[in-house]
Amino acid sequence: YSKKKEHAPKGCVDIAIPHYGYKSHIMIDKSRRFIRSFKVTDASCHDGAQLEDLVRTDIPAKEVRADTAYKSNRNEAWLSRHGLVSHIHCKKPRGQPMPTHIKRANSARSKVRALVEHPFADQKHRMGLKVRTIGLARATIKIGMANIAYNLQRLIYHETQRVKCA
Repeated sequence: YSKKKEHAPKGCVDIAIPHYGYKSHIMIDKSRRFIRSFKVTDASCHDGAQLEDLVRTDIPAKEVRADTAYKSNRNEAWLSRHGLVSHIHCKKPRGQPMPTHIKRANSARSKVRALVEHPFADQKHRMGLKVRTIGLARATIKIGMANIAYNLQRLIYHETQRVKCA
């Protein structure tokens, strides 16, 4: 691997620098906020390549919301083939300012997409999740157990809300 250049512009990342760790990708139910599916990958994997494995077509979902890393022609074609509406953030044109209409559309999408970040924050801050394992299998089990615990917390919340209303 090559080293990052000392004179490189700020914010510039050399793609030959290795990335260590794991990424957790989740599919969440918008109404109840349950984690419906998840996938754990190593940190060097591209997010967009995980969309087909992540989105479950057996669940009656009509739309998919994700950040810009998941935006690609292949993913857009796959979503339309499965009858899903894509609300994936649009990328900024390289070397140009973001057009106003795209900025407004991304802003509207962000309000719903922010719900997906809540499980990650909950697992990190309330559950104290730190993945310090060696191997993808162990990391998958640890993150999977945290996802189950999060879903149990959501279930308890919904059950107590139902009892209060009754």
